[in-house]
Amino acid sequence: MSQSSELEGNEDTGPVYVREKGQLFLAGSQCSRMRSRPLRTFSRGFSVELCVKQEDTCKPKEKPFIFTYTEQGSLRYSAKPLFTLALNLIADNIQHVDSLLGFPEQIAEKLFTAAESRQQFCKPNSGLVALRKFTEAYGDLMLSSLCLRGKYLLVSEKLEAITSFHGLHRLDLSCCKLGDEHELLGHLTSEALNSLRELYLKDNCLSDIGIRKMTAPLRVLNRGPGCLTLLDLSCNQGITELAVTFLLVFKQLLYLDISDTGVQDHFATCRRIQTRTGLHHSKGPLAQFDHVDCRTQGWAEQLFRQWDQFVASAIKPKEILKSWTAAQQFYGKDKSNHQTMEKCVLQVTPSATCTTNLQFHRPVAGDQDLVPSESNSEHFAAKRSLEGKTPDVLPSAPSAKRSRVALTTDDWNLLNSY
Repeated sequence: MSQSSELEGNEDTGPVYVREKGQLFLAGSQCSRMRSRPLRTFSRGFSVELCVKQEDTCKPKEKPFIFTYTEQGSLRYSAKPLFTLALNLIADNIQHVDSLLGFPEQIAEKLFTAAESRQQFCKPNSGLVALRKFTEAYGDLMLSSLCLRGKYLLVSEKLEAITSFHGLHRLDLSCCKLGDEHELLGHLTSEALNSLRELYLKDNCLSDIGIRKMTAPLRVLNRGPGCLTLLDLSCNQGITELAVTFLLVFKQLLYLDISDTGVQDHFATCRRIQTRTGLHHSKGPLAQFDHVDCRTQGWAEQLFRQWDQFVASAIKPKEILKSWTAAQQFYGKDKSNHQTMEKCVLQVTPSATCTTNLQFHRPVAGDQDLVPSESNSEHFAAKRSLEGKTPDVLPSAPSAKRSRVALTTDDWNLLNSY
């Protein structure tokens, strides 16, 4: 009776298996032993697929998982750091940030790089707003030096973005053909560029009117780039002796270049600049005006490269030449200068050769060359006048030598106070 009841119990519960020492046995059977096989958690055809909600708009590479493979070839995924997820979220919505004042610089640089990689600053509406968030908070860290030499197209297309930067120490606008009425000249006199030290305005079609406007806030209100140590105004034919009078307001200048301008009386101009500012005429070209070391530096360096490539691809020189030709036909102008215009347009960075050297520098202590060198024509005229005089008059030359007496520091301070 007991055996029949056990059999009936086994029939109700089914076969019972027991694992001993890694092997599987059927309970109740001593002769039948089953080989143990590793049990699979999932079937052979089982696969896993990561499903994301429809409102998740992030790109596949920006999903919060990092997929890697183990040495055995198995797929393994791990979650991204929370800092990276938060940084990417803010970069995607940088235009909604109220302010970055007081935000750590190390994190802000990574945030700017993340926003730049997403081309947030190239958007027409929110790009400029997002860029001003960084420029207001970090100033010269964004850009300490900006080189726009020959990039007149970039200046025209990104003028608002360029004027949003402040705290610049060096600005190169050479060969941009700005003229006297350009908005960027007014920006140079603003408080945003009080820290400007080096300014290059070579070959920009400037005249006495433009120089007067650029220096008026500093002369009248003592506001503007009064800390300039280098100023390049070469190859501007409209600049005359009148503009040199306005340039005397820059008391801290160490280097000045007015070569190939409309200045006629070189000797009188050199003597006036030396007397009023202490700058001496250089006999040879100065290395400070070679534009070799001037380049864009700062967080936004890569951003300007993107803008430059975008403008170059969007506006081609042939299209500019075509529009210029259409304008000439509309106004009935002569087409004789067509080849000249084509050469100027196709040349990305035009260079103007200086015929006269009017570069000035502040000499180091111990330099005895205090009298500016005369021009060749004046030198020859003085030589002819001496040859025509009698020997009795020649001994008066030592009086000119006595005029070469070096002035002391107090004398220069007295002259600069006028």
